[in-house]
Amino acid sequence: METNRLEAFSDGVFAILITIMVLELKVPHSPDVSALRPLLPVFLTYVLSFVYLGIYWNNHHHLLKAAEKLNGGIMWANLHLLFWLSLFPFVTGWMGENHFHPFPSALYGAVLFMAALAYYILQTLVVSAQGPTSRLAKALGSDWKGKLSPVLYGSAIVASLVRPWIAGCIYIAVALMWLVPDRRLARAAH
Repeated sequence: METNRLEAFSDGVFAILITIMVLELKVPHSPDVSALRPLLPVFLTYVLSFVYLGIYWNNHHHLLKAAEKLNGGIMWANLHLLFWLSLFPFVTGWMGENHFHPFPSALYGAVLFMAALAYYILQTLVVSAQGPTSRLAKALGSDWKGKLSPVLYGSAIVASLVRPWIAGCIYIAVALMWLVPDRRLARAAH
């Protein structure tokens, strides 16, 4: 399979996920600005999840652009990643609607953890298909952000059960860590 077909399919899924998430933002029936106050937690979780989907979309794009070969394992790993990302609208809405309650916040973290794990699996399979001396393998190096993220998500899941606001800070910190696109992947893609 050509990388552009896999990328186009994945791009479509990303677009649908963002659309589903924005549809969860319900329009208030009052013209008062105060009617927006109850929507603030839902809006904030939407923004956070939008940023996360943007990060995944950007890095996924660069990863596939750097790939010269794909195989069936990569296709399944890509679907595995898209499965976890497809849960973003649900956990985003649930956490926002319940004002960052401990269990919805922990489940949000669990989905982030599984998406990070799925991306790592996809990245590992793509690198393996290119070979250990490939430009992509050299560009990724030790991948400290990819290894640190699941550890932070695990910490946030535990923190959610005690102090959900701490988990929220960890989720934001990880997003900020990844907000700048992975330059190693961008260089390897071109």
